[in-house]
Amino acid sequence: MSDNSLLRRLDGIESRFEEVSTLITDPAVIADMKRYVRLSKEYKELEKLTAATRRYRKLLDDIDEAKAILETEDDDEMRAMAKEELDEATIALPSLEEEIKLLLIPADPEDGKNAIIEIRGGTGGDEAALFAGDLFKMYTRYCESKGWNVSISNASEGAAGGFKEIVMTVSGDGVYGVLKYESGVHRVQRVPATETQGRVHTSAATVAVLPEAEAFDVEINEGEIKWDTFRSGGAGGQNVNKVESGVRLRYNWKNPNTGIVEEILIECTETRDQPKNKERALSRLRTFIYDKEHQKYVDDIASRRKTMVSTGDRSAKIRTYNYPQGRITDHRINYTLYNLQSFIDGDLQDMIDHLIIAENAEKLKSTEL
Repeated sequence: MSDNSLLRRLDGIESRFEEVSTLITDPAVIADMKRYVRLSKEYKELEKLTAATRRYRKLLDDIDEAKAILETEDDDEMRAMAKEELDEATIALPSLEEEIKLLLIPADPEDGKNAIIEIRGGTGGDEAALFAGDLFKMYTRYCESKGWNVSISNASEGAAGGFKEIVMTVSGDGVYGVLKYESGVHRVQRVPATETQGRVHTSAATVAVLPEAEAFDVEINEGEIKWDTFRSGGAGGQNVNKVESGVRLRYNWKNPNTGIVEEILIECTETRDQPKNKERALSRLRTFIYDKEHQKYVDDIASRRKTMVSTGDRSAKIRTYNYPQGRITDHRINYTLYNLQSFIDGDLQDMIDHLIIAENAEKLKSTEL
């Protein structure tokens, strides 16, 4: 892409940034929460692009200035300095252009949200539940390394350990945009603890990563919610089986995509405080409805970019964890690592970086950049 055509794409970026900067300080905009949040997100995106645009314009000016000196200047020292500056700017230009091209691609509006992760043991019985527990620990350690907050809203333990199902909310900066690549079927190949003859078994667990919905993202008639309370189970404690702190929410919701009325059932036993459990159950309800209503949007993206890594298809086998070989393979990008133990201990960043690169390359293919 030539300099002029890229600059044409950048026309108006700085003026829009200044306009949005003014708007988000306007009391009328601040009072309209939906508009304020949308403009705040646009401000963050434009801030990066504006800074890159200014660096790009300066780099082009430096190149033009250095070329002019080389064409008109007779002083050897000045020419040597101009030549050095020209070489440095010319080397820096392509990477800055690539950075700008990626910033020009419209960001997924969900990427900045918190995430709700649902992990369920799949085929494999007790071993699948144990693997689901391993995945839970893996994500918890990764989130801790990023400084994100993890809270468990519901969990059902497996008979031999691990979890039949566990649901957690991850809060932080840009959580969903990083963790969305984990949605899908995770397969493990290893010798189960219960295996007496040393045979390798294959089991699976499913991971669903959903963007957490804000209160104003979906409309819920709270008067139609039916609430039940129950006593939490667990390992001892004065509240266990004495205080009805667990909550169960039932809500009839008409799916706008199918027209079918569905009963949504959500349980939350995260805390010993019933109002807090109700609040978190409501959050999961909003997220569930938001996810369903936006599935068509996700499907449309996937159909346009068939090889995109984060399609949202939760039935697809995305990754294999092979313990005998110490190997992890991501099947979407055909990328293999041989550091399985550190990976399970939460060292996911290299894999996620490769997934982001693959998706960005796919996005660039689908644009004119």
